[in-house]
Parts: sequence; C-alpha cells; structure tokens
Amino acid sequence: MGIGRVVQAKHQFQAGDEVSGEAVPVADPRREPVEFCRASKLRLLVRAAATDVTPPPWHGVPPDLETYRGHRRLAACTYDTRCKSCLWGCRMPVTIIVDHWKPEKKRYRYETFCYGPKSCSCYKPGPTRKVPGRKGMTWEEEDWVDEDATAHREWDE
Repeated sequence: MGIGRVVQAKHQFQAGDEVSGEAVPVADPRREPVEFCRASKLRLLVRAAATDVTPPPWHGVPPDLETYRGHRRLAACTYDTRCKSCLWGCRMPVTIIVDHWKPEKKRYRYETFCYGPKSCSCYKPGPTRKVPGRKGMTWEEEDWVDEDATAHREWDE
C-alpha cells in the first residue's frame, strides 16, 4: 500500500506490521509500485516483532525519503529471496520511452534496486539492464552507471 511521508512520520510503519484501513486500487498497476493508494483511517494492529538476526537484511522503521540516495541495480532473484523485507530493497515500475520522437510510445517493466550500504553481503547486481530503443536498437546500462550513482557514499553507508 502506498502512503505519504506525513502518514509514515505519524505511524512509523515497517515491514511485517499488520495494519487496517481503507484504500482504493491503483489506476494502472504497470506504473505503481503498490497495489493500493489513497489510504485513510489507517490503524496499526500489530507491530512487527523485533528480530535478533544481525543485518543484512535490515529491518525496522525505514528512514525518510531524502536518505534514499544513490541506488544500484539488484538481481531480481536476490530481491525476491533475501531483500524483499529489507528497508533498503526496492522493486519499482519503470516507464521506458522507446522513441523520443514519439514519446507516447512507452513500455513498462519492474526493476529492482538496492539503496543499502555497498558492504552488504546480500547484494548481487544481476545482469546489466537492456533498454529497448527506436528501430530495434538497444541501450545497455553499464556498471559505471551504478558506480556513479553511489560514488559519494562510503563503503558502510
């Protein structure tokens, strides 16, 4: 379920919490990372139990959005098996404009990202991403893109 920063600041939700409330399905699931939006009357029923496991994956209340800076591509199978509950793991919809001369021509897909420390032992980058272009061309996102996005971060941040 998608919520705003004010609601998150008030409730401090985290993975594993049981919540009740009202929401509506998203209009276009290809373009949203959640199934429901416009949540109201939210109430925390059960707080997720604290785990005695040393991270990774990291659990608990996620930081504010400004802290999520510099992502790296994350292998989808690693996300599904180890990083789905981690506060640094992310599966997001991506809109691809195939032809910039015809911006209405779009494709949609989900991609997985890691915003966690570079030192994370769970992290696996997976294959480079290939983006379709006009007239059958393909652009491949090379490793330097991730390195550039996280160049300002230290090994453990």
